[in-house]
Amino acid sequence: MTFGINRQLNDWETGKKKDLDLVVARAPGPSTQAVGEALDLTTLAARYEVVLTADERQILDELPKGRSGTSGATVLVALEAKACMTAHVRALPRLYDELTSSHATVHGDNTNALAIGFVMVNLAESFISPDLHRRLITPEAPAQPSEHRQPHATERTISKIREIRRRPGPGSGRAGFDGIGIMVINMRNDGTPVQLVTTAPAPATNNEFYYGQMIGRAAHLYDSAFGNV
Repeated sequence: MTFGINRQLNDWETGKKKDLDLVVARAPGPSTQAVGEALDLTTLAARYEVVLTADERQILDELPKGRSGTSGATVLVALEAKACMTAHVRALPRLYDELTSSHATVHGDNTNALAIGFVMVNLAESFISPDLHRRLITPEAPAQPSEHRQPHATERTISKIREIRRRPGPGSGRAGFDGIGIMVINMRNDGTPVQLVTTAPAPATNNEFYYGQMIGRAAHLYDSAFGNV
């Protein structure tokens, strides 16, 4: 097995190429000939400065090693992750189109692959946008946060995400994500702590868009489709 981060996939039907955030694939040869350097998720967590608790790090350390690189490999799972942090309503058409393009590219590469989507939505009433503050922020020239009408902006975003096509799974002959999850946070981007939102409008634990439900569905579909890989 191999995996890749920010890996390019090719839609066989249209020739369109798109980079996917995480791709898990079957190596083209025996596992002893897997391409790329030997990596484990602990190494990647350190590389990308992921903050973990002691319990989370222990779980991570116990996971098996993988191999980076997906060149020539058969794609089994591809994940596209998006974040909607500010200008929610204005960004909705682009967010919808990019997510739709993602599952279309994954299944254009391999119709049996699992296409998983993940979207993080910001519930904060204000946000300091890096795109709007490329200059040096000083006491004399403080940052000007963008204001959001909440929870309306987050509710509109979640409603739009729910419109994205989904499919029952590989072999269904339909287009769409095989699993999609939504996480809501409160992030002002002003140095104050980021908070995970667990109450409405965030999906409830029994909702199909809840992060844990997305992971569980992806794992179940993977076992069903690729249990012998």
